[in-house]
Amino acid sequence: MSKELFRFPLYLTVHPYKAFWELKYDRNQRSSLWTAIVILALLAFTSILQSQYSGFLVNFNKPDELNSFMEIVYVVVPVLFFSIANWSLTTLMDGEGKFVEIFISTCFALLPLILINLPWIWLSNYLSLEETAFYYFSNSVAALWTLYLLFVGNMTVQQFTPSKTVLTLLLTVVAMGFMAFLCLLFFSLVQQIAGFVITIYRELMLRS
Repeated sequence: MSKELFRFPLYLTVHPYKAFWELKYDRNQRSSLWTAIVILALLAFTSILQSQYSGFLVNFNKPDELNSFMEIVYVVVPVLFFSIANWSLTTLMDGEGKFVEIFISTCFALLPLILINLPWIWLSNYLSLEETAFYYFSNSVAALWTLYLLFVGNMTVQQFTPSKTVLTLLLTVVAMGFMAFLCLLFFSLVQQIAGFVITIYRELMLRS
């Protein structure tokens, strides 16, 4: 399984149509799920390293103020939001993808972000100002490659046409924004309630 853990995701990045088809119909879903979780964990690890150790010409963060836990949240939460939003929408649009299949295909599509960005963490420390263009170009290639794999994966999992897949992905982004708004609203409400309860508690303690 250790060889398969790395071999198939690499194969998928260059043969997405065939590989996503195999991922949906011909492969052990439990094994693929663990591989997807490993890829997501590696992307979170890459994001932490990128924020902490990229060269100063391309890294505008303050390493002493970074929170590794929040870096993980910034990677994991969007993937979960995308999977939930996409599953919710495609269920109403006669899609054939299960939630697990959407999550797995989404995580597999993220692999270029690791393959390309991880080496640049080290290389960025030796770049001159003029050479930073190569860094940003590589980041753009990784993002476009990921979007392409996400498109192919979603189209294969849902058995949609290309135009319907594009529409679904656009609606998924809108749904993600709505979910993020609801979550912020919920946490803001909880924070206000907690502040109100603490204030009442302090008033009671002072009067007792």
